[in-house]
Amino acid sequence: MRADERFFGVDNDFRSPFSRDRDRIIHSGSFRKLEYKTQVFLNHEGDFFRTRLTHSIEVSQIARSISNNLGLVEALAESIALAHDLGHTPFGHIGGDTLDICLKKDGYTNGFEHNFQSFRVVSSLEKRYKAFDGLNLSFATLEGILKHSYPYKKAFLPAIIDEQFNLSTHPSIEAMVVDRADEIAYISHDIDDGINSGLITFDDLKESELVSLILKKVHDEGIDKQNDEMFRYRFSSHLINHLVYSLLDYSRDKVDNTVVLSATIDAKESIPIGFDKELETQIKKLKKLLFQKLYQSKDITRKMYAGKQAIKGLYSALMEDENMLPNYYKELLHVRKKHRVVADYIASMSDRYAIKLYNELYGRI
Repeated sequence: MRADERFFGVDNDFRSPFSRDRDRIIHSGSFRKLEYKTQVFLNHEGDFFRTRLTHSIEVSQIARSISNNLGLVEALAESIALAHDLGHTPFGHIGGDTLDICLKKDGYTNGFEHNFQSFRVVSSLEKRYKAFDGLNLSFATLEGILKHSYPYKKAFLPAIIDEQFNLSTHPSIEAMVVDRADEIAYISHDIDDGINSGLITFDDLKESELVSLILKKVHDEGIDKQNDEMFRYRFSSHLINHLVYSLLDYSRDKVDNTVVLSATIDAKESIPIGFDKELETQIKKLKKLLFQKLYQSKDITRKMYAGKQAIKGLYSALMEDENMLPNYYKELLHVRKKHRVVADYIASMSDRYAIKLYNELYGRI
């Protein structure tokens, strides 16, 4: 059997190590802030749309189900999934891209990368213990947070981090599961949110073989009103089930669940978690279609442009006058470079706080 996490327990703690990791992540301030961080739609645009928080919960649910069926350690996959987006900035990927540009313009060549930022959040930025920084998570959880998304970007990492976590190897199988669970979750819920927002319709996506297949499954249930909430729900349910079962069918005989919970597969080797070649192609085509029809739509583009201006403005203002930083971040200036501290503070903000502070400094956006 695969190494049982209970064998690594700590005296006087009723939880397993990875269950303890999960609890520490859930109770962190960074996890709570995900409620007001953009997935695709800004939080204040409606209470139905997904946020980074609901996305992380959906990823966790899918990753747990897959791990359970493959005989993996469910609590490890859950911990990695819940923490995988802690490093995201306000305003989704555009916020991270903008912060990356700001840092590189200031000569900080490593820039900003959200997976490494998630790792930094749980290993140094969260402060829950007097004696040390971070949440004191297990090695396998930290490795999974850092390396769950392939390819692993060594350029962003200090040499000591690469030495400790070895980017020349894949992470645990559980981390690979989280990466594909992330993909399954955001494809399904971005379609759901996009349809609900009125920015796209199912007709816009019919050229996707995968979407056509799932639409047929919904119609076979006798549900025909595509604008109906029930139709969207059934579509998402069928899409997730189809992708999860397909992943299990493809991966089950490729997964070695007898090895210990550390990286054992060379990064040059193929990942054992995935889909058959035909479905991989269908997924790539659907993601490209979503990019063209949804993510590049006028409404989304305008909101993301406003978010980009907010990030640039906040970075410029805080670099100009560090006295606007909260005391915790001002103290960090004694041990870290100023642009890194400013970037960490901005990355920690929720969308609504970033907008509030920008409006306070520059006027409304």
